[in-house]
Amino acid sequence: MIVSLTIVRYRKIFIPFALFAMAVHRLPMRLQKGCSFWQLLGCGRNGSFDLSPDWQQWGLLAAWDSREDFDTFYKQSFITRWWDAFKAEKWTILCAPLQSHGKWDGKEPFGIPVIEHYQGPIAVLTRATIRLNKLKSFWNNVDEVATLMRNAPGFIYSLGIGERLLYRQATFSIWDSLDDVKAFAYQSKAHTDVIKKTRDEGWYGEELFARFKPVASMGTLNNIDPLKGLIKFDEL
Repeated sequence: MIVSLTIVRYRKIFIPFALFAMAVHRLPMRLQKGCSFWQLLGCGRNGSFDLSPDWQQWGLLAAWDSREDFDTFYKQSFITRWWDAFKAEKWTILCAPLQSHGKWDGKEPFGIPVIEHYQGPIAVLTRATIRLNKLKSFWNNVDEVATLMRNAPGFIYSLGIGERLLYRQATFSIWDSLDDVKAFAYQSKAHTDVIKKTRDEGWYGEELFARFKPVASMGTLNNIDPLKGLIKFDEL
């Protein structure tokens, strides 16, 4: 399996077509050969869970049976032709699942991989459906954690993505190493306090946590490859 996250940035004049794409692209994704899971996503502005959407920027997360299936999609699909027709800038990171726990829409989209002793750059996906009666507690704690993450040792890059702005949110972050991820997750008191609150107060109706090995980066976002010079890729 290979997992792709493509972030697409439209020109302001084409924002209505970006919104329309969230409906139009569902059928071709359902019919796409070799794709076992997909989500069309909006993007936040601050690289983490965010109440402020970026109306120019959108995402597609997908799990593919093989690299060849992704390549066929990327080169030939209706969706790629749509992006090109509207002169959208696009950036894709390809990843191989290392570990995954939890569900997304009742599915285990990345299987149940348990690949240990991996050394190297790592991508982390944290995704949750927030219970409606816990929204206030959740959003009161998000900004502090997002700031901590961006300033944490080993942090490289992050994106805030989600299916629903208010209550179905995800963060995709990239780090120098698993040790850096663990240090941020478990050695920061503010972050461990938030983790405890999620459990004690039952914030989430559904959640998923996954780790990936970055395999490749292609394209640009805001005219740069966000990972250029920051990661040495060791492709599968």
